[in-house]
Amino acid sequence: MPEPNLLKSLDYSVLQQCMHCGMCLPTCPTYDATKFERSSPRGRIRLMREIADDRLQVSPAFAEEMSYCLGCLACQTACPAGVDYATLFENARAEVERSGVASTPPRRLIRWITMSVLFRRPRLLRLFGRLLWLYQRLGVQRAVRTLGVPRLLPKRLERLESMAPTVRAPFSNQRIQPQELPAGGEPRYKVALLTGCVQDLLYANINRATADVLLANGCQVFTPPVQYCCGSLHAHNGELELARDLARRNLDMFPVAELDAIITNAGGCGSHLKKFAHLLGDDPAYRERAARWDAKVFDIHEWLVRIGIRPPQNLVRPPAAGSPQTIAYDASCHLLHGQRVARQPLEVLRLIPSATLVPLAESDWCCGAAGVYTLTQPEQSAKLLARKLDHIAASGATILATGNPGCLLQLETAMRNDPRLAQVRVCHPVELLADAYAAENP
Repeated sequence: MPEPNLLKSLDYSVLQQCMHCGMCLPTCPTYDATKFERSSPRGRIRLMREIADDRLQVSPAFAEEMSYCLGCLACQTACPAGVDYATLFENARAEVERSGVASTPPRRLIRWITMSVLFRRPRLLRLFGRLLWLYQRLGVQRAVRTLGVPRLLPKRLERLESMAPTVRAPFSNQRIQPQELPAGGEPRYKVALLTGCVQDLLYANINRATADVLLANGCQVFTPPVQYCCGSLHAHNGELELARDLARRNLDMFPVAELDAIITNAGGCGSHLKKFAHLLGDDPAYRERAARWDAKVFDIHEWLVRIGIRPPQNLVRPPAAGSPQTIAYDASCHLLHGQRVARQPLEVLRLIPSATLVPLAESDWCCGAAGVYTLTQPEQSAKLLARKLDHIAASGATILATGNPGCLLQLETAMRNDPRLAQVRVCHPVELLADAYAAENP
């Protein structure tokens, strides 16, 4: 028996909700680039509705349009009708995968290795990370590139090798103890810290900084040493069943009832982590637990503002005289548009001693990272990135802060190779706050 069409199985009122008013058009990077209606949020929703009504079939053209969409969710913020574009978008991509219209043997192999194997087995992912770290640390990567070996690979693999991120060992389990208590006094809260998968391999230092900031604000921090991927990569790329499987594994791992909060420091992951109840709404064994989970998931900035951040004070290592620091903040799309966390990161950054927060033009505009968008749509990704780099250079900032590992990786790599920005520090806001706490008089 064939599987049901996922767009047909949606509550039809979700598809009908779009009024086609056009308020989303100025906020959509792909519509801005093409001015094609099909590349706008309302155009894509119309295509989805036509498929649900059997007036169109899922086709390679539809698959390409869903791939061309960044999924940045800026349209959700602009929409006066409250259209749930995230659900529509994920189900449309899932229908593309179910139909097989975009399937090729190399694509199936890559998706199986990454989404079905690596990102569902945290120990295997860490092993892969250690091997990649050795490949880079021992100079093999430099030698391979010097000899021009990547040019002998298929174009997609050549591009993949050129974008290989720098792995930062040690990983989170070697930096953070499973249980850590704040110094002096009883903890005010007991929280769990999610270390992520990409974040764990590339930015474990940010996880350590997050733990330090939580401790400095009176939180007992519970951090399981081996954690599963949250499933956002899977949900955003049409693998909803794998995303549900990973949601269940996370619910089984954490003592949700005993926690005051579950903390995430990755904007893209957090947007997905807050929707487990929706994802598992048809699962009677997990439905209630998922609802409790959703109520306790907070982005780190959101949680700090909620409990009242303790400002850093009595610094023993003040910034050097004559070197003022200026911070520009680039909003992670899913933190801003998916989670609606807008002012809290700015409140955190305003607490950084001897630093000035400067405006960044189009800070709410996607940088082109968008998960795997740099691989699937490299040309459009590069255009968005160039636009973002111009704005960062114009800001005059000496520090660029952003709250998502994909954005950090995209911007850090590009800025290192841009003479205008090579000296600008790229970091997560909690790193700056952790640095300030570390400089306090004990």
